[in-house]
Amino acid sequence: MCEANAYLVEKDGQESLLMEAVDKVEPDENGIRLLSIFGEQKFVKGRIHALSLVDHKVFIKPE
Repeated sequence: MCEANAYLVEKDGQESLLMEAVDKVEPDENGIRLLSIFGEQKFVKGRIHALSLVDHKVFIKPE
C-alpha cells in the first residue's frame, strides 16, 4: 500500500493525526484538500510543511 497518513503540526511542534490512508493531496489557493482511499475528504487551511515518503507521512502546518 502506498497511502500516507496526514499529520497536523502545531506551533509547538506537536503532531496530531489528521487523516489515515490518504490517497490524494490537492493544493488549493485557500489550503489543502485530502482524500482518503475510503472516499473521506478533509479541507485544511494550511500548507505542506514536510513529506516523509519512506514513512508515508504528510505534515501540514495550519495557517
